[in-house]
Amino acid sequence: MPVKTSKAYLTVLGVPEKPQISGFSSPVMEGDLMQLTCKTSGSKPAADIRWFKNDKEIKDVKYLKEEDANRKTFTVSSTLDFRVDRSDDGVAVICRVDHESLNATPQVAMQVLEIHYTPSVKIIPSTPFPQEGQPLILTCESKGKPLPEPVLWTKDGGELPDPDRMVVSGRELNILFLNKTDNGTYRCEATNTIGQSSAEYVLIVHDVPNTLPPTTIIPSLTTATVTTTVAITTSPTTSATTSNIRDPNALAGQTGPDHALIGGIVAVVVFVTLCSIFLLGRYLARHKGTYLTNEAKGAEDAPDADTAIINAEGSQVNAEEKKEYFI
Repeated sequence: MPVKTSKAYLTVLGVPEKPQISGFSSPVMEGDLMQLTCKTSGSKPAADIRWFKNDKEIKDVKYLKEEDANRKTFTVSSTLDFRVDRSDDGVAVICRVDHESLNATPQVAMQVLEIHYTPSVKIIPSTPFPQEGQPLILTCESKGKPLPEPVLWTKDGGELPDPDRMVVSGRELNILFLNKTDNGTYRCEATNTIGQSSAEYVLIVHDVPNTLPPTTIIPSLTTATVTTTVAITTSPTTSATTSNIRDPNALAGQTGPDHALIGGIVAVVVFVTLCSIFLLGRYLARHKGTYLTNEAKGAEDAPDADTAIINAEGSQVNAEEKKEYFI
């Protein structure tokens, strides 16, 4: 005595139920508007719902809180609206419930999206610069859901003109060897249950570049012209002219400096040869002149022709006598 009292306030937390996602019907067509609703009940106080797509939070959502019939707990729902495209195919949409009773371990619900869309088509050539005579492979890369059926190849709006040389294997068009008649527009068409798509490739066959051998410079032939005059006393002047002497060793494909060197050597040889001929000619001319002078030595001092003849005959007799004496 006296009795003392105190008051305590007890708050009982309502643990939210596992959330459920509704509103998804598989499959969804590309471009459709999708509305997903995440709902959880039994939370006290009201739980918080958050949306994530590919681990990225979505902020623009609708939030609704309702009191349950027992007037003690709450039912919370959240609605997500967005328009789907092909990039959403296979994406996981997550609804996460946060509440203080969950001890930092939120409850989640996940929905994987399945989006159907028309094919996308792209033609990839095996070489960016096709040349005549070479092979070429055109690959029709098509993506879609459902997976596109086998593709259809056409050229200039019609069938392939040469099936033996243009072979279709799956999504590939293999042209065994190119020629100018292959120029044109090639079209690849891919189809699935959603729709059809196509792509075009304009083929221009280029000429094979000419690979010429290295240019060989053929130097002009070297010529040497030497002119000389040999004068002989007892005969008219004789001209010995050597012209247009071609170098026999001048061959195509030799370099310029080597050919010039050979030509110079040949010119020097020719010049030395002609000089030797000139000196030999002068020697012969002098020898012959001396012989004639000795033969007519007795006639040089004669006052007239008769005396010269007699002197010459006397010289001949003396010569014979000398000859006989010598024998």
